[in-house]
Amino acid sequence: MTSALRLDTLRLPAADPPTPSPLPILRGTGVRRGLVGADEEMTAQLGYGQPHTLLPYTMQDGYTRDRTERDLPVVVLENEHLTATFLPSYGGRLWSLVHRESGRELLHRNPILQPANLALRDAWFAGGVEWNLGATGHWPLTCSPLHAVRLARPDGTPVLRMYEFERMRRLVVRIDAWLPEDSPVLMVEVTLTNPSADTVPAYWWSNIAVPEAEGVRVLAPASRAYHFDYTEALRLVDFPVLDGVDRSYTTGVPTAADYFFDLPAGARPWIAALDGEGKGLVQASTGLLRGRKLFHWGTGQGGARWQEWLSGPSAPYLEIQAGLARTQLEHVPMPGGAEWSWVEAYGLLEVDPALVHGPWEAAVSAASAAVERLGPLTPSGAVGEAEVLSRGSAWGALEDLGVDFGELGAEQLPWRELLDTGRLPVSDPPAAPVTGQRWLDLLEKHPADWHARYHLGLLRYALGDLEGASVAWQESLGLCRTPWALRCVAESARLAGGRSADLLLEAHALAPSVVALSVETVRALVADDRCAEALTVIDALGDEQRALGRMRLLEAQAALGAQDLDRVEALLNEGIVVDNLREGEDSLDSLWFRYQELRNPGQDPAPLPESLDFRMH
Repeated sequence: MTSALRLDTLRLPAADPPTPSPLPILRGTGVRRGLVGADEEMTAQLGYGQPHTLLPYTMQDGYTRDRTERDLPVVVLENEHLTATFLPSYGGRLWSLVHRESGRELLHRNPILQPANLALRDAWFAGGVEWNLGATGHWPLTCSPLHAVRLARPDGTPVLRMYEFERMRRLVVRIDAWLPEDSPVLMVEVTLTNPSADTVPAYWWSNIAVPEAEGVRVLAPASRAYHFDYTEALRLVDFPVLDGVDRSYTTGVPTAADYFFDLPAGARPWIAALDGEGKGLVQASTGLLRGRKLFHWGTGQGGARWQEWLSGPSAPYLEIQAGLARTQLEHVPMPGGAEWSWVEAYGLLEVDPALVHGPWEAAVSAASAAVERLGPLTPSGAVGEAEVLSRGSAWGALEDLGVDFGELGAEQLPWRELLDTGRLPVSDPPAAPVTGQRWLDLLEKHPADWHARYHLGLLRYALGDLEGASVAWQESLGLCRTPWALRCVAESARLAGGRSADLLLEAHALAPSVVALSVETVRALVADDRCAEALTVIDALGDEQRALGRMRLLEAQAALGAQDLDRVEALLNEGIVVDNLREGEDSLDSLWFRYQELRNPGQDPAPLPESLDFRMH
């Protein structure tokens, strides 16, 4: 058959798409991890580019664990050997890659689509190949739509192009995917463009989920790796054997871990996960995408709980990944006006199983030879008029970037009015945030009103002028006491190590229906050891907010602090399910063991229930 591109639908149990919060994200990534054994280049890139704020984004935390059968729009590429299915409405995720002759699914094709709190903005879901641009973590658009168009190569091969304007780094990302006729691999060309004159920190990782099972071995052309076990700094270790255990087989390791492979310079970068028969997915790329990583959840109770939380029962996975830098703690300086491209290939690799499961050097050598036989990696060369398949956001259109980002929508129109008239219309809730020097210049000379001063504070904060941001928010409050400016003053104080509860109490009183604000208020009261006040706030909430898992957890924490152990026990017995429990968060196990300590002093605690065990180490 010739190569083809078609539109289709994917039906599976899925939660509602996550909705955004009205509260801007003032915090940054919070990554401060050390690394033992870094060279000069890595040391420089480790200290560069971690954002102090995720502005202009807001949290994307409005979701539940209630799933129903849903039809999701997909774009499908096919040739004689492979069928590739993409989800443009969810960050362009490559959801499935099927080897047609054998019927084998090469990726972890999640049987459900369930958001969970693992991304920079919160919502993330497991499965397939995720494209990550921005900063350390899962990118801001992983649960947002990308623009998708149909193009063609000069030989007529159809090309799926997905693209978007990433607003934190202000970069344009373009992802071209195609299946050449008779090709055993899916080709993906990624292009990053920096339209500004300024150097910006660039970050990219392609995160590839594959099935985890006994006998699956992860191979990469390296004999050392930077290891992180979620307890201490990264350190350079020999690979695959560490502490007497072969870490290339993940089912023999009880705890979660990252391994960033130390690939030799000049070699073709690749990574593969091959089963007992020597077969499985391989990802290879041109040289710019130099990093490779293995991640696994571990086989302990906490890792198993995370696997079930993300994919349902009996669907374990591990991740093999590929990035611009050697580790995910690094960012690479991208000069103003630069355009970077690389090509990735995804397909079935078949290697003699006796070699795959023999000595490491022989396994890597045999796999490397098989990778070379997959053929050259060439750019897409897509040409012709684009046929629009689906739309992403119009933020790129607002910035006049010379790319078709569609028509302006409701979120962009207030800012278009500012450009046209010099006035930003007042709205409550406020207009969606923006960042960038152009917008700052316009608002610096804007007549004073609470709304303009609120946004001026956000713009100053995004550009690192924290003192100027505080001044603008105080001016906003002087013009009108709004929950939005109060919360910004409170959050900036908290991030600077100060107290925020009283400001948040006032903000919550002005906007009691904003769930995220209720959560932040109660959390601040508990952090200040004002647990009785926190319980008073909770008791005054409506039934819908009180029933939220996050609020029930805060209620239990506040009751524990207030020594109301009967209330804690009742909550634990009823069950606490926190829909947006954060990856690495220890609040549930800490609550359990502290409750046990107070309820039964001097006695050994009861075992942590499986439903509460999300421990990664």
